[in-house]
Amino acid sequence: MTLVGKRRKSRELAMQMLFQADLGRQNPDEVRRTFWQAREEVDASTRGFAEDLFRVATAREAEIDALLVQHSKNWRLSRMAAVDRNLLRMAVAELLAFPGTPAPIVIDEALEIARRYSAPESIDFLNGVLDAIARSR
Repeated sequence: MTLVGKRRKSRELAMQMLFQADLGRQNPDEVRRTFWQAREEVDASTRGFAEDLFRVATAREAEIDALLVQHSKNWRLSRMAAVDRNLLRMAVAELLAFPGTPAPIVIDEALEIARRYSAPESIDFLNGVLDAIARSR
């Protein structure tokens, strides 16, 4: 697997962990413990970046959610599809904590993941919110 493929896999895994925490009402430590039990085949670098994204997204959840609310006009977080909400959280965590990754790459990667996990009509919404957040920084 290429570095790009490993990074995308890390982003997918981080989004899945956030989804599990969000819907399962589990704390981050519980999510980590249960999430990786069924994924022993994930290599260390892929797991490491997923963990980093998850850690930032959970530690800075209030800040990230405030940005999402501010830049998603007329949408409450609770009304967003759970996959979209957690995909946005993962991408914003990367925008905030990994400035070495250009915003267009973070957005493009999030949209590629959305094409796999979200409804087709979500793509424009996700793109608009992430672009507005990236431009505001």
